[in-house]
Amino acid sequence: MQQKNAGTCFNEKFMSKFPNFNFNGHKALIRADFNVPLDANYQITDDNRMKATIPTIQKILKAGGSVILMSHLGRPKEGPSEKYSLKHLVAHLSDLLNGTPVQFADDCIGADAFAKSAALQPGEVLLLENLRFYKEEELGDKAFAEKLSKLGDVYVNDAFGTAHRAHASTAVIAQFYPKGKRMFGLLMEAEVASAEKIMHQSEKPFVAIIGGAKVSDKILIIENLLKRATDIIIGGGMAYTFMKAKGGTIGNSLCEDDRITTAKELLIAAEKQGVCIHLPGDSIIASKFAADAETSAAPSNNIPDGWMGLDIGPEASEQFANIIHSAKTILWNGPMGVFEMAKFRHGTKAIAVAVAAATQKGAFSLVGGGDSVAAVNQFGFADKVSYVSTGGGALLEYFEGKELPGIAAING
Repeated sequence: MQQKNAGTCFNEKFMSKFPNFNFNGHKALIRADFNVPLDANYQITDDNRMKATIPTIQKILKAGGSVILMSHLGRPKEGPSEKYSLKHLVAHLSDLLNGTPVQFADDCIGADAFAKSAALQPGEVLLLENLRFYKEEELGDKAFAEKLSKLGDVYVNDAFGTAHRAHASTAVIAQFYPKGKRMFGLLMEAEVASAEKIMHQSEKPFVAIIGGAKVSDKILIIENLLKRATDIIIGGGMAYTFMKAKGGTIGNSLCEDDRITTAKELLIAAEKQGVCIHLPGDSIIASKFAADAETSAAPSNNIPDGWMGLDIGPEASEQFANIIHSAKTILWNGPMGVFEMAKFRHGTKAIAVAVAAATQKGAFSLVGGGDSVAAVNQFGFADKVSYVSTGGGALLEYFEGKELPGIAAING
């Protein structure tokens, strides 16, 4: 969501033409990620994704171009619905654009969309209705993509959060524009630059902090990081599968028994490659999974029956912080515990404090993944790390070494 020192260090094949393109007189069709949460009264409760693409929009408008915005919102299953209409975003989008009026088309490929886009003048903005009101969007339908492409003469993909989806508006539409008129926006460039800095230009020591509930969600990213990181810190529920794999007793803690062999293999692979995997020495344990649970502390490999680990303990927090403080490159994906509950947020906050301190000393730090991003925002550290990514699944797949369709489409 913000970029400090990612720069333009990433591989030249990812560079877009956006910074040098003259948008004067052009109609730019932008794929944005406006998939923001709304409350029961259709009020936006978190506008970070909208804010993230504002610089791209403003640059085009200031250059004398006009902007047609398309996005999805939620997961509508039965076509158009009030709940998922992008019309609820119009007023706030106008505010974010310093009062620039925002027109709205009630259908992304209907007559209203084509009439309003045709009449759009330089400096004007049009927001299209939810792309996912058409099943063709998620199916990657070529005819649907071609219809969308006729709305603008330049295509800008600024939706990193959906770059891993092979959808019509992200992976198919680019083919209808010549190479000179399909490009990444400023947000997409910043996202890819930061990810590339982590994966291909990282300074050592490189500390990866991997948390969350399940080992199965993070196997590929850990395998890929073994080729690059010097240290991998593992916390959250997934740590107990590793603890059990090492012969520990973990009480009622979350454990994927079918992944114990995998955990053992990862530990062996790390040792062979000289990568240090750090597991929490102690845990905050609870009598039940609830905010009002009775709590105590225990060694993470010796948790009593009937108890479960829901956060890393104070010793582990200090242990991990010391490792982070010496880092030159930091990737943080996943919380250390159930930070949504006050009793179990101390470990995640300690990590946030340590990452911010290391960044202050000159480390490059990238925070990605929904829960990690929520944590740094909640604790007030979002502006104290190098980069906070807007991409959850997209970032994860990127670090797994997969080619993202939304990126491949621009480069193809």
